[in-house]
Amino acid sequence: MTPTRRRYLRGVCGASAGGLLALAGCASTGSDGGGPGSDGSDSDGLPGSDGNDTDAGGTRPEGTGGPGVSIVATDGDADFPVRPSVAVTREAATTDHPPQLRTTLTNAGDERVRVGEGRAVHFEYVSDADGALVCLPGDGEYPAEPDCWRLTDAIATTEEYRTFALDPGESSERLVDLYATPGEDACLPVGEYRFETTVSVVADDAEPRSSAAWGFSVVLE
Repeated sequence: MTPTRRRYLRGVCGASAGGLLALAGCASTGSDGGGPGSDGSDSDGLPGSDGNDTDAGGTRPEGTGGPGVSIVATDGDADFPVRPSVAVTREAATTDHPPQLRTTLTNAGDERVRVGEGRAVHFEYVSDADGALVCLPGDGEYPAEPDCWRLTDAIATTEEYRTFALDPGESSERLVDLYATPGEDACLPVGEYRFETTVSVVADDAEPRSSAAWGFSVVLE
């Protein structure tokens, strides 16, 4: 069984938004203002939402319901034993699903390690620096506007510190979907967004032994 420690998770999620909170597994997330690219959208929030996908200035790929995501930068501590990475698994938003990323952590050392916090290290429930977007576990269902992928309510999670173990050479993968936070003017606002989190190697009682920050930037266009 994965050890947990009941405590408040600082810095796991973005700024909280008012209104009903949907319990999902972390501190509340959301935003009270527009992010980059939130201007210039028409009534449904998506540039080019008049049905002419080819006239969207590159913000709405033809045949999709919203902008596409690409990773433009990643960073981290090359000497840290846990090596993170991120990749795009679903490039564009459609009527059926939002864009999706896969985050991976690999134990590059020669000893077994325990990693925490188990959700934040995979960017689950983590918002970008501007609070415009949030990464949510890809296997969940969330209160979002249909064919828009903007949350109608903020997301709350349980206050616990989760960990998991990695043997030498072993990897852990998670799929996360990109949603716009409540209060955004655009469904999925175009622009560049920066996500950051902290990866900690912890003892069996979940006390951190060493930590390293890592992050990545995406562009929605």
